[in-house]
Amino acid sequence: MISLLESFKTKKKSGHRLASLTAYDYPMGRLLDGLGLDFILVGDSLGMVILGHADTTSVTMDDMQYHTAAVARGVSQTPLIADLPIHALDTPELAVENARQLLRAGAVAVKAEGGREVLPAIQSILSEGMPVMGHLGMLPQRVREEGGYRMKGKLPAQAEEIRLDALALDAAGVFAIVLELVSPPLAIQISKAISAPTIGIGSGPDCDGQILVTHDLLGLFPWFTPGFVKPKVQLADQIENAVSEFVAGIREGSEKPDSEILP
Repeated sequence: MISLLESFKTKKKSGHRLASLTAYDYPMGRLLDGLGLDFILVGDSLGMVILGHADTTSVTMDDMQYHTAAVARGVSQTPLIADLPIHALDTPELAVENARQLLRAGAVAVKAEGGREVLPAIQSILSEGMPVMGHLGMLPQRVREEGGYRMKGKLPAQAEEIRLDALALDAAGVFAIVLELVSPPLAIQISKAISAPTIGIGSGPDCDGQILVTHDLLGLFPWFTPGFVKPKVQLADQIENAVSEFVAGIREGSEKPDSEILP
C-alpha cells in the first residue's frame, strides 16, 4: 500500500491541487466522504466550532479522541487526519502515545503544530511508523501568548524562521504542511523549496492545496467568518428560516405530522 508520504508527494509533482475540509461528527464525516477531498481533518478548531470555547487551547486529548472516533464511523474512502491538541507534544514519549490514541480512534495520520521546537516529538512519532502532517505560520494553540491571529512571515527574520522550520519538517518526513496565515510570498517560496505539499489556509492561492473549516464554507458559523473565506451557501439562514416556518406552522395548526402510521 502506498504511503501517505509517497502519495501526497506524487500528487504535488503531478500538479494535483489538494482540497480538504474539516469534520467533527459522524453526519459531516459521512457527507464529506467520497466527494473527492484529498483528506478530512478532525481539527482542534472543534474547540470553537463545536464546544463553544474562545480558542483551541481548551481542547483535550479526550475531546480529540471522541470526535475522531465519531467522524471515523462515517468515513471509509477519504484519509482521515486528526489534530494533536495543545500539550500533546510536550515530550516525545507523550507525543507517541497521543498519536497512537488518535490512530486507534480511527485516524490514519496526525497533525502537529510547530516547527523545530517540536521536531524531536514529531520525529518520535514518525519513527513509530505513524504519518505526520506539519502546521506552521499562525499556530492557534499559541494564540493567547501571541496575542491574537496575525499574518506571519512579513518581516524577514520571522520569514526565515518559518522557512527553516518548513525545511526541517520536510527533511524529517512529514507528508504535508499546513501553512496558516503565512504571508503569500513566503508561502510560495516554501511551496517551491520543499517536496511535501503545502496546504494553505489564509496564505494566498498559490500553496499546493487549501483547507477550510467546513462550517465557514457552508455559512454554518455566522457569528464569525474569517476574512479569507467566501461561503458557498448560507446554511445558517436556511436553518433559521426552516425553524421559523416550522414554529409558525405549529402555532397556526398548519404543521401536522404525516398521517401514515408506521407498522
